[in-house]
Amino acid sequence: MANKLYFRYGVMGSSKTAQALMTKFNYEQQNYKVFLIKPTLDTRDNFEGKQIIRSRIGLEAEAVAFLPDDNIEELFNKYNKNKNYRAIIVDECQFCTTKQIEELKNLTSLVPVFCYGLKTDFQTNLFEGSKRLLEIADSITEIKSICSCGKKAIINARFSNGKLVTSGSVIDIGGDDKYKALCYDCYKKYAKENK
Repeated sequence: MANKLYFRYGVMGSSKTAQALMTKFNYEQQNYKVFLIKPTLDTRDNFEGKQIIRSRIGLEAEAVAFLPDDNIEELFNKYNKNKNYRAIIVDECQFCTTKQIEELKNLTSLVPVFCYGLKTDFQTNLFEGSKRLLEIADSITEIKSICSCGKKAIINARFSNGKLVTSGSVIDIGGDDKYKALCYDCYKKYAKENK
């Protein structure tokens, strides 16, 4: 059976990181090693020089961080000298470059690759990494979440001082302090209130 490139996406707070760490746990329960990585753009959980992937429910694991200009194939080969990794898991994959997603796709000749992240930014535009994953992933799964009104959440809305933010830098790392998962109707309502 051929290895695949998996893209599992959802809005902020939809348990993407928790699911990534549960996938890692499932492999490790079978005594398989997992190459867990994340982009350096996600700076929220770096402690004492260690790169940590941490979910909102408290699961965490140490990871290898990579820069936007790093070659993921070379990075994997560097860490996989004993050829004992059985899977690659990428958290916050939306921050990958197009080239890095293609490198991850190439690595499926060796192992399955699981990418977890956001599909769109706070302005509802596709992230570069997510766009390429939607184009070339073998399997695409939405991790669903709900808006506070009860409808399906599809938008990663950014807030500042209680007001919806609709412009500014695409990258503004944060969690529940800055972002809220909204359905489209609630997003429109907040946008209308801001006018």
